Amino acid sequence: MQEGTFCNLTFIFYFLLVLGSSYARMLQSEVDDKKMIETNKDPSLNVFFTPNDLQLGKRMPIFFPIKNISEIPKPLPKKMADKIPFSVTNLSYLLHFFSISKDSPQAKAMEYTLTQCELEPMEGETKFCATSFESLYRSTRGFFGSGSVKAEATVYPKNFKTELQNYTILEEPIKIWAPRILSCHLMPYPYLVLYCHSQVSDNILYKVILEGENGDRVKSVAICHIDTSEWDSDHVVFRVLNVEPGASSVCHFYPRDNIVFVSDV
Repeated sequence: MQEGTFCNLTFIFYFLLVLGSSYARMLQSEVDDKKMIETNKDPSLNVFFTPNDLQLGKRMPIFFPIKNISEIPKPLPKKMADKIPFSVTNLSYLLHFFSISKDSPQAKAMEYTLTQCELEPMEGETKFCATSFESLYRSTRGFFGSGSVKAEATVYPKNFKTELQNYTILEEPIKIWAPRILSCHLMPYPYLVLYCHSQVSDNILYKVILEGENGDRVKSVAICHIDTSEWDSDHVVFRVLNVEPGASSVCHFYPRDNIVFVSDV
């Protein structure tokens, strides 16, 4: 991987994070209120679909979020982040360290993030949580090796205002051919934590042009996970789509603060 290329991608990732989204709120909702998820009252869950939906002219409700810049967790330098324990076994200490009540929604979100980051990867999966941009750089560089890398991300139009509305696929979705795909998501935590994961195979990335009922045109990146047989049966996507693990491939659109690194072929 070329040094300059990767540094540029890191800058792009930081820029997208500053723009923000409600991915953390989606995770918070999963922790705090499963009943809300099961009844589809949380608009941020309207990002999931099946491969059969990915066709020209398809109309579906989608929520593309925007998050206030002030709500984005601040990044820590690696030296500082490395001095703070990052394990669910240290949760009590961490709650005291950050002055967070043990019964608060923030405490539950922290526990969720730490638990997810410590889960063993599924067969064929690579996963890591980066607690600083330096650790993101090192882990991502290690994942892709010496090959060149490019970044893909969802792009909102100027003056975009988030709302749950019906979007129509305007053009035939375009497959992004990449041997390796690494998706990185913002996690709920007192400082910036990024959950990055990839499977060796069985993922297809798409570029999808969508137009909302209000005329907003979104250039979205979407991914389809072909084999879900090894996924946790309690994963939110199965409740939203009403399918069982392994019975159907599942897909989702990325909000604009998520970044997808792909090997450049």
